[in-house]
Amino acid sequence: MEITNKILLILFFIFSCNSENNYNPNERLNVLFIVADDLNCAIGAYGDKQAITPNIDKLARNGLVFTDAHNQYPHCGPSRVSFMTGLYPDQTKSKSLRLYVRQTIPDVVTLGEKLMSENYHSARVGKIYHYHNPRDIGTAGHDDPFTWNRTVNPWGRDKKEEHKINTLQEGEYGGTLSWLEADGTDEEQTDGIGANETIRFLDEFAKSGENFFLAFGLFRPHTPYVAPKKYFDMYNINDFDIPESDKEYLKTIPMPAARSVREKKVQNYLDKDLAKEIKRAYYATTSFVDAQIGRVLDKLEETGLDKNTIVILTSDHGYHLGEHGHWQKRTLFNHATRVPLIFSGPGISNNKGDVNDPVELIDIYPTIMDVLNIDAPKFLSGKSLKPYLLGERNQIRNEALTELRVWTPTGHAQGYSIKSRDYRFTKWMHNGFLDSELYDLKFDSAELNNLSKDISYQKIKDSLLQVINKRIVEANSYPESLGRQIENAIPIN
Repeated sequence: MEITNKILLILFFIFSCNSENNYNPNERLNVLFIVADDLNCAIGAYGDKQAITPNIDKLARNGLVFTDAHNQYPHCGPSRVSFMTGLYPDQTKSKSLRLYVRQTIPDVVTLGEKLMSENYHSARVGKIYHYHNPRDIGTAGHDDPFTWNRTVNPWGRDKKEEHKINTLQEGEYGGTLSWLEADGTDEEQTDGIGANETIRFLDEFAKSGENFFLAFGLFRPHTPYVAPKKYFDMYNINDFDIPESDKEYLKTIPMPAARSVREKKVQNYLDKDLAKEIKRAYYATTSFVDAQIGRVLDKLEETGLDKNTIVILTSDHGYHLGEHGHWQKRTLFNHATRVPLIFSGPGISNNKGDVNDPVELIDIYPTIMDVLNIDAPKFLSGKSLKPYLLGERNQIRNEALTELRVWTPTGHAQGYSIKSRDYRFTKWMHNGFLDSELYDLKFDSAELNNLSKDISYQKIKDSLLQVINKRIVEANSYPESLGRQIENAIPIN
């Protein structure tokens, strides 16, 4: 009997130490999802030698960098609805600002909503869905309450002191270039307050042991570029170069593309010294954003939550800083479609270096499901990137798809663009006419030499046209189990 009891005790010890046989829900991985507004790849980790971003760079060193990630619509609202649902904009039916996600797909299960159903505490601090910036700071904007258990809407000194902001157009801050070297401290700014609130959530979760999906959405570096003066002092204005682009260049690209890069007249052909001042302000604000992210990541490590938390850092779209003669977003060039995307955390391998294959932001949702071992909703159109996280390098996508609608004097033009490792091909449809752009990225990484009418590239163009047509059909397909899709929903201010 004594021997039998000893055997039972040994067996109990073995099985109690085996997490697979003694499942504890609190041992599941958590997710910290960080989204910066209008953050392009002007980051040290992405090879920008001017950018001062030590915290994002550290995250990249300890994680996995996707160097060729692209959004599906280079405008705030449509992009955010897209990656929070894992669907293309043609499937979400959301292609303009000021739309709530459930105006067009009322039955969708968003990323946070799905995780809540799996007993995760889903919390948001700041901007994840669309907010007019800076108008909606301090409000819920066009948020989706079904996505979260709790939300915090920070409101700081940058909102209170809008009257101090320099702008190219009086009274306009969010839609046009504007900037301010602010007085005061980081923690007086909206994103500094947002970092404080995110830190409070981490302290709470460390004590409670709850599994969490915590989304920290920063309002910067979106214009107005507002940051405390010390961040401006990090940069010498004379170190910045501004790309040149004249009116002759516009004749080499389709009319809708030309309109996209000259969309805002007040921002066209800026005085070079003024342009340098504005570019410096963007970099300064990016460094401010980096500092707030650093504070949150330090707390994650301090609490020990880094041991079982996946960190994902990205942005809603890229951002032009004078390239093609354009500022801000809303083009189908690399500067607007490409975004930073970094995964870090337990089990993520960077032994084989960065991932240079094209991927899409709609891949985030299915990747999280796969990493957490949760059955993904059937309607998702994205692909899981988990094999990359485990160190595999078999290419998951051959190209990334982005679309954009551009308004013209005779209606709107619809554009679709695919970015592969070697080429960008863009197809424009306008009033029954087709036009296109083709860039050989091996020789033209800046995408300035349109080869669409070059006979020597005809076979490549024909091949890419077949690929993009197939991708457009897929992006318009009805996703299984999505529920209702509502066309032509009216934006709500």
